[in-house]
Amino acid sequence: MLIALNKPWDVLSQFTPELPGQRTLAEFGLPKEVYPLGRLDRDSEGLLLLTNERVLVDRLLNPCEAHPRTYHVLVERVPEAAVLHRLAKGVPLDGRPTLPCTVMRLEADPGYPPRVPPVRFRKNVEDCWLELILTEGRNRQVRRMTAAIGHPTLRLIRAAIGGFRLGNLAPGTWAELDPEGRALVFAR
Repeated sequence: MLIALNKPWDVLSQFTPELPGQRTLAEFGLPKEVYPLGRLDRDSEGLLLLTNERVLVDRLLNPCEAHPRTYHVLVERVPEAAVLHRLAKGVPLDGRPTLPCTVMRLEADPGYPPRVPPVRFRKNVEDCWLELILTEGRNRQVRRMTAAIGHPTLRLIRAAIGGFRLGNLAPGTWAELDPEGRALVFAR
């Protein structure tokens, strides 16, 4: 079984809370035998895959497989082309550079539903959306990368893992997928 969940903001990528009152995956009515393939930080949103098939874990998460992960990132201020080029080449984190990645500025808002609570808005500071495609997954990597170039992340949404895409799955809903990523059953 393979499930795509659009994980909302402020939800842990696990079934049990670390502290009382924390939101977890348990609230979404997922089948009992599935577990997440990877993680999304509590303050990140978007595609989270869950499965009950151990072979998928290695196929999708093994660093040797280098599956691309696509993120849409709302950043503070508009980065210049040279800054985006530097980001794409790799920036140092913890004393070693990140792997090269694909970075582009999205010309239009990708159209995600507003976050609850809303992202901080400042009248005098412009923001913009970037698309980053990474093949590595260090802890809080996207946020740390955008901070390293002077453009802090305001909102982070994982849009795809390999060929599996978030598509129009609403926040907090999930669908069972076939091996090609097509929805078989929509739930909640």
